[in-house]
Amino acid sequence: MSLMCRAYPFRVIIISLALLGTFATAAERFPAPDFESGYELPATPTPIPRAAFAGTLDVGLLLVALALATCFALKMRSRKALTALMLFCLAYFGFWKKGCICPVGSWQNVFQAATDNSLAVAPSVLLAFALPIAFALLFGRVFCSSVCPLGAIQDVVVLRPKRIPAWLQHALGLMPYVYLGVAALLIYTDSAFLVCRYDPFVGIFRMSGSFWMLLTGASLLLLGIFIARPYCRFLCPYGVLLSWAAALSWRKITVTPTDCIQCRLCETACPFDCIDFPSTPQESRRTSIKRLAGFLLLIPLLIGLGIGMGPHLAQPLTRLDRRIQLITQLDREAQSPAVEMTEQSEAFRASGVAMATLRDDVKRLRKRFRKGGRFLGGFFGLVLGWKLALLAKTRKRTDYEPNRTSCLACGRCFAFCPQKPPRTRAAPHGASPRPSTEAGPHGACPRGTRDSDAK
Repeated sequence: MSLMCRAYPFRVIIISLALLGTFATAAERFPAPDFESGYELPATPTPIPRAAFAGTLDVGLLLVALALATCFALKMRSRKALTALMLFCLAYFGFWKKGCICPVGSWQNVFQAATDNSLAVAPSVLLAFALPIAFALLFGRVFCSSVCPLGAIQDVVVLRPKRIPAWLQHALGLMPYVYLGVAALLIYTDSAFLVCRYDPFVGIFRMSGSFWMLLTGASLLLLGIFIARPYCRFLCPYGVLLSWAAALSWRKITVTPTDCIQCRLCETACPFDCIDFPSTPQESRRTSIKRLAGFLLLIPLLIGLGIGMGPHLAQPLTRLDRRIQLITQLDREAQSPAVEMTEQSEAFRASGVAMATLRDDVKRLRKRFRKGGRFLGGFFGLVLGWKLALLAKTRKRTDYEPNRTSCLACGRCFAFCPQKPPRTRAAPHGASPRPSTEAGPHGACPRGTRDSDAK
């Protein structure tokens, strides 16, 4: 027994040498072909493996940037620090990383994995999706303030912002929900990643792309000179998720570091129109409750109407699916010999797949579109009814406050407030606190007085 155990290592060595000899002999029996035409075998390129810590580094920098944005916005209240952080994130996450990894598009991967059990999400992508939402739940939309490269590239061109009428803002504010719902339907049907395909700024970050996408990005930047951050406010689907989280935020940014003195200097401070003014007693609470109840009862009706119209809403979106495009092209080629074949149709004919198999797949796909369309219509009905209910709801406000869901925490309103943060040093014994008389952009405004009182 002991002799067999001692002989075991030698057997392993002998077998290994025999296998190496076999491989060497095989290599000699099948040498590389010798071409008489002078053809030389190309060298096999070996790609440089991406560093394993690259994804971890990106997520780590994202976490640090979110923490710094929170500190600069809520504690230091420094617009200059937020601007410096914004320029760094634009350079790194935008131009250096070329828009990837991007939390704005990462929700598509998460949603696809949630609807398809056969798929998984990389940890870096999952964290890129979850970290900004987690910070929004705690501190508001600090990701939008200076971390998001899509928002940063728009923020640097805000030069002459103009105010938009309230009715137009509410109408355009529905577009991100439409974009979110349509993109989710296309992911559910495995048709396209709409947000990534039509990202208006990734072409600028990569210095390449189609002419129309580069033109769209340049047009949005040109529009952003006068309409501050148009993509963030009226298109971004990830902003919808952040607004939902920010509505439940633990803390939020404030215009003033102490008590609001109603000086009205911040009324035009926000280029995004995210500051809510103090409420007026024009409408009684009883009337407001009646209107609110009426719109709340309207929500189920709008949801049912949306579910009924959903399949019709989804019908035009089927044209974006590659399989439906293929079957449409094949039918056109079969009906008219004058129709030229495309690369996709030629590849399908060469694949040997039966036409009946493709038609069965398209039939199942159209059924999935109708099912997803019902959810899409119900979602639109819910959003529309909820928006109308929010317009009917009046909340008593005595101060100028940033809107909890739409405020981007950019910090532009800080300089307009004449109030200064309270001093940490205690006042001398027996000394009475003196009212703040710090001068604002339009002169001194003592605490506790209004413009009308000063006049």
